[in-house]
Amino acid sequence: MGMVPALVRSAFLVNAVYADSSRTFGITPQQGRLLCVLMSHPLGMSELGEMLGLASSGLTGLVDRTVLRGLVRREPDPRDGRAVRVALTAEGAALAAEFHSEMCRRIDELPSGLTPAERDRLAALLSRVVVDNVDNVDNKVPEMFTEPG
Repeated sequence: MGMVPALVRSAFLVNAVYADSSRTFGITPQQGRLLCVLMSHPLGMSELGEMLGLASSGLTGLVDRTVLRGLVRREPDPRDGRAVRVALTAEGAALAAEFHSEMCRRIDELPSGLTPAERDRLAALLSRVVVDNVDNVDNKVPEMFTEPG
């Protein structure tokens, strides 16, 4: 398998794990991404739109549905009185932590057929691809999955 099919099929594989895990937790994959992005701190709607790759109307609908589930809340932005930020509720934070932990576990199992040295090499190469493209304005990758600690 060449580079392009391998990367694209890997992305589909991770997305399939994401979708299956979301169903397990009773949320949509989009809600799962939203919860994971908000784990570190509340974000404004424009920041969320950029990170999730959603237009304003799509993001508003996603946030509205997640608010109705009691997982996030809107709060005033302390830097701009006209803007709002989206933050996790206590229930949302608990679900985000569980979901994130399960996602990390399941994604970590994907390369289980590799030796420890191969896994380390794969991680190093993929990290380089991400880091080398971090400044690409069309490629804003949220830091949802980071090393523990």
